[in-house]
Amino acid sequence: MADTQLQGKSIAAVAKDVADGFLSMTPLLLKHLDEGGFRALHHQLRKLQTEVRASKFPSHDVQGIRVRNLRLQRLHQSLIILEHAARQQRIRIA
Repeated sequence: MADTQLQGKSIAAVAKDVADGFLSMTPLLLKHLDEGGFRALHHQLRKLQTEVRASKFPSHDVQGIRVRNLRLQRLHQSLIILEHAARQQRIRIA
């Protein structure tokens, strides 16, 4: 599970790229993942989402608020897509 890669990148790097908007989470991207890969990616996305939420809120920085909210939105949408794809393949990830 630790050596699972997606598009030549580690699962942690893929989760960070999704959060930053460099990679879009699609069902085609998830097509080659096995059960362990689904679980690892789900874990990394949740971990990154927790890190973003735990970071200090930029209360007077409009651009910082926008960037933070976009990252949270991308992570949430990716988790929804990942959970739906896992459900279709009858993989339990949670």
